[in-house]
Amino acid sequence: MNFTILDWSAIVAYLAITLFLGLYFRGRSSKSVDDYFVSGRNVSWWLAGTSMVATTFAADTPLVVTGLVYTQGVAGNWLWWAFLLSGMMTVFLFARLWRRSGLLTDVQFAEMRYSGKPAAFLRGFRAVYLGLLMNCLILGWVTKAMTSIVATTLGVSDHSALAICVFFLIPFTGLYVALGGLWGVLWTDLFQFALKMAIVIGVAWYAVSAAGGMSAMLGKLAAMRVAAGPNAGDATSFFPDFSRPLTSEALWTLPALTFLVNLGVQWWAFWYPGAEPGGGGYIAQRIFSSRDERHGLLSVLWFNIAHYALRPWPWILTALAAIVLYPHLEHPETGYMLIVTRYVPPALRGIVVAGFMAAFMSTIATQLNWGASYLVADFYRRFIKRDADEKHYVRISRLATIMLVIASAYLSAQLASIRSGWEFVLEVGAGTGGVYLLRWYWWRINAWSEISAMATAMLATVFLRVVTPFSGTGPMVFAKTALTTTAVTTLVWVVVTLVTGPEPEQMLLSFYRKVHPHVSGWKPVARLAPEIAPTRDLGRNLVDWILGCAMVYLALFGLGRLLMGPAWKGTVLLLGSGICAAALYADISRRWGVETTEKSSTEAEVLS
Repeated sequence: MNFTILDWSAIVAYLAITLFLGLYFRGRSSKSVDDYFVSGRNVSWWLAGTSMVATTFAADTPLVVTGLVYTQGVAGNWLWWAFLLSGMMTVFLFARLWRRSGLLTDVQFAEMRYSGKPAAFLRGFRAVYLGLLMNCLILGWVTKAMTSIVATTLGVSDHSALAICVFFLIPFTGLYVALGGLWGVLWTDLFQFALKMAIVIGVAWYAVSAAGGMSAMLGKLAAMRVAAGPNAGDATSFFPDFSRPLTSEALWTLPALTFLVNLGVQWWAFWYPGAEPGGGGYIAQRIFSSRDERHGLLSVLWFNIAHYALRPWPWILTALAAIVLYPHLEHPETGYMLIVTRYVPPALRGIVVAGFMAAFMSTIATQLNWGASYLVADFYRRFIKRDADEKHYVRISRLATIMLVIASAYLSAQLASIRSGWEFVLEVGAGTGGVYLLRWYWWRINAWSEISAMATAMLATVFLRVVTPFSGTGPMVFAKTALTTTAVTTLVWVVVTLVTGPEPEQMLLSFYRKVHPHVSGWKPVARLAPEIAPTRDLGRNLVDWILGCAMVYLALFGLGRLLMGPAWKGTVLLLGSGICAAALYADISRRWGVETTEKSSTEAEVLS
């Protein structure tokens, strides 16, 4: 692509706005570690939720979705659609508990819930494991995707593109993150998300137009399926072909076994950034930064609606167009950028590149700030220097951000592919999710439960990758590996929990008094704290969880049917989504509106 002065002007304008926001919020972020990492706990739900959506919309996301649709059809997106179940559970079962905890990072949970050396070890280990190793792996695959985009758009070699990312884009992002802290990240995310969505909608429009329009594109896909014979499925189907055997693999079809693993196991058993069972990571960070429990809940609810229902279809339509326009790609993920470079008008090229930069930098910004929070608050401040002033820790936070920039750049050059990074992160967290869910709702979970789960998942993943006992294509091998790792890990941590002792009584009482978890799994502890009114909201929360999942899935499929037809089905599905939304709104207003009013009245009485 040849860039004009107008193209470069759009890119420079984007960079100037992001830098301005970082500088603007420098003063607010420099007051304390709380201001730097959780924005003084004063963020509105819509800003926190939009920041979550912007973070999960990385430069690699359109490329990976294109690869999934190109090989497995629309149903291939169940690899990440299934995580809605976990995300919506975070909304109604965990968001208020996280906000109530008053933590700075979710890793601090270890020493709030557990005691002694095992708890300290767990906190320090997770700080380095997640903040450095896993965080840099995520940063690495996002950088690898951006490297491919820069190489394609600027017409340079992969080495030159990597150099641009490593020596300019990442340091530039690190600069405004280091200056503005989480406040700068939140407001740049808002700007970047609006820009990114406008860009991908535009790319989808030009992609479908290049394929002849929606009707012509769907007709060509149907003709390609007929020409491919019985070994091809319907690329536009939302679900696998269940008439085939569970392990059957075909073109444009997600194997049924993989779908069952995604929907039946993956969402609750796997740790994955942005979709952690029970919440965690930067999702928890945004909850901590929210004004109160209600804002924390609404922020995650908005995130799940926007992430799963509103955002996917521009990527999916572009991917379907890529099947028609480029039917024999050796590397399907490249289909998205081929459409961008060949069918988007030259006058918009600079804006498109700025949009990809926004996608890249919004994710990098959050990962840098979130990772630095672990390394500083949960490792440096906890184990190395505990008595410094706030300005010292802010300076160390900025140095930690720079260190993450260097480490992620190195790891990006080592990754084989974007998808390999995704799958390794999923596999290494397989089976750990049950602990993260139950630690809030069952008093018997202890530090050794978490430690054994993490260690077993890691060892099982490495063992299965070395031995390679399973055969088949990527999705089938992933499904079998994930099932095996989940089964082994779950068995180990359950046994370890039962053979080791519970946490000390005083630690359990302190947690129960602070967080007020549902009483059913805490009866032995609740009897020791009769002054605490028992919480009995699990049933109603589960009903809201079901309503929320139904609302989002119906909206997702309804929008798909409106776009691809038949329109009447889309209308019916969206009507069902609206009914679920109305029921959910009524319950949230009744339950949390009353709680907020009572809390305000109590505070007023205390002040008077």
